[in-house]
Amino acid sequence: MFSEVVDAQVSPTGQFDILSKYEIHKLSDESRGPQYQAFRNCSLAVLNSGGYMDDGKELLEKYSDFDISVIPTERSVKLRVTNAPAGAFVDGKMIRGIAEHLFAVLRDIIYVNSEITGDPRYNLVSAQGVTDAVFHILRNAGTFNRNRTPRLVVCWGGHSISAEEYDYTKKVGYELALRHLDICTGCGPGAMKGPMKGATIGHAKQRDRHGQYLGITEPGIIAAEAPNPIVNQLVIMPDIEKRLEAFVRTGHGIVVFPGGAGTAEEILYLLGILLHQDNRDQPFPVIFTGPASAAEYFIRIDQFIANTLGEEARTRYQIIIDDPQEVARQMAAGIEKVREHRKETGDAYYFNWQLKISTEFQRPFAPTHENMRGLALHKNQEPYLLAANLRRAFSGIVSGNVKDEGIRNVEKNGPYELCGDPTLMHSMDTLLESFIKQQRMKLPGRQYTPCYRISAD
Repeated sequence: MFSEVVDAQVSPTGQFDILSKYEIHKLSDESRGPQYQAFRNCSLAVLNSGGYMDDGKELLEKYSDFDISVIPTERSVKLRVTNAPAGAFVDGKMIRGIAEHLFAVLRDIIYVNSEITGDPRYNLVSAQGVTDAVFHILRNAGTFNRNRTPRLVVCWGGHSISAEEYDYTKKVGYELALRHLDICTGCGPGAMKGPMKGATIGHAKQRDRHGQYLGITEPGIIAAEAPNPIVNQLVIMPDIEKRLEAFVRTGHGIVVFPGGAGTAEEILYLLGILLHQDNRDQPFPVIFTGPASAAEYFIRIDQFIANTLGEEARTRYQIIIDDPQEVARQMAAGIEKVREHRKETGDAYYFNWQLKISTEFQRPFAPTHENMRGLALHKNQEPYLLAANLRRAFSGIVSGNVKDEGIRNVEKNGPYELCGDPTLMHSMDTLLESFIKQQRMKLPGRQYTPCYRISAD
């Protein structure tokens, strides 16, 4: 009879192969400290890769007996897992890619706690201090290659998309890879997996054996969007704000596929940054794309942006429908301009230091009912500040939809209430209703109950 859970010990991969005695004991001690719950939950999410589930609360409850611990050895550490999802194993042995991701969790969760959060060198209140922290987390994860020319395309889009939209993301990834471009996504299923899957074929045809498939996530979302198996570099940032900054600092261009509230949050974050005066002359190609059936989706997104952020925001992206080759051609041309700009200004190819990101986009937002109700959702402010507040609103909706803490918060206190200018709130309500009708809030077949309520001041 097939068991749904497995107990095992996992040997180290990568940078954990050789550790000092101090490092071994520190990892062992801190893995059972205040960061244990985050370490456990992220590890469970990684082990559930491929599971058809987008509810963090459901995953944690299904495997409530799961446990993970760090076992010291003479030269390194091993990980002991008990009651782990059986899908992570083949004939009793853990799949290598999942084992790599499991040690990435250990690296990022424990490293950030011991080397970043508690270190006075990192002023996580200042804009530069946050950016320094993002840089060091990515560098420690081994994502940078100073000899690599700009070629990393960030792909955003929903985990709940149609089969036609998923196939389209694969075609775009394939065309990008044929032009020697790499892929970075939020690492989950749907539009986060499709481009990577298509790119593996494109890279293989070009005999490009060093394709980068970078997945960037954070502890709150990883349980709902477990890393897909194609990711060959996984990074877990401390929170959604640092995750978003990691995307725009490391990526050389961004492709946006259809999605739901999370994709809207990403779009608003990006446009808010690009609308800042200091960034208006910086090349940064952004393309919205999908199959012909997704045209209506992008019409609504475009209208929402025009109604809230204004016409200038619409100049920072182009919309290409049902043409993967043109998407790849335009992206390759845009990234060439990025390369020329970085070369002229002396900025690093692997990390965009010059991009201005103000603290409004860096400060972690806790989506409590009070904070959601208090958001400044009105047009009497700079467009980039409105984008920051709209981003927070959509971030709260994502939390209420799929994150364990957010789901429990809504179950206990009822839906979040969002208040603001009547015209702005009408635009937001119209967009969200379209997401619900198109089944973009939850996986198909799952009933969606809104975690929010919209009202006008």
